[in-house]
Amino acid sequence: MLWIKALHLIAVTAWLAGLFYLPRIFVHYAEGRAAGEDVRRLVVMAQRLFAFMSVMAVFALLFGLWLLLKLLFVVGLVGYHLACRVLLQRLQHAAALPSAFALRLFNEAALLLVVPIILLAVVKPF
Repeated sequence: MLWIKALHLIAVTAWLAGLFYLPRIFVHYAEGRAAGEDVRRLVVMAQRLFAFMSVMAVFALLFGLWLLLKLLFVVGLVGYHLACRVLLQRLQHAAALPSAFALRLFNEAALLLVVPIILLAVVKPF
């Protein structure tokens, strides 16, 4: 998991560097054009920088999503907990419940959430 965090930070840093510098190229382009200077090189620089920072943005988002994977499973587990509360309230008020088969499937859902949380937390595969 530390490798993913490091790669995420590198990608975010590169992406932000592009986001900070590209507007400066826009400024130089506007000023150079107003002064009648040749600004073609700035156009090429801007295009290449935008392509690079776009790749870095994709990597930053992918690595960030990977880091959020465990958190998403935890959020799912919290949702499951709240769903149990809703079912408990129905039970307390003698309201209709899902079928026994649906409740059996619901019963297994917690395990499907807990297993990846434990694996990601303990094994740290990446």
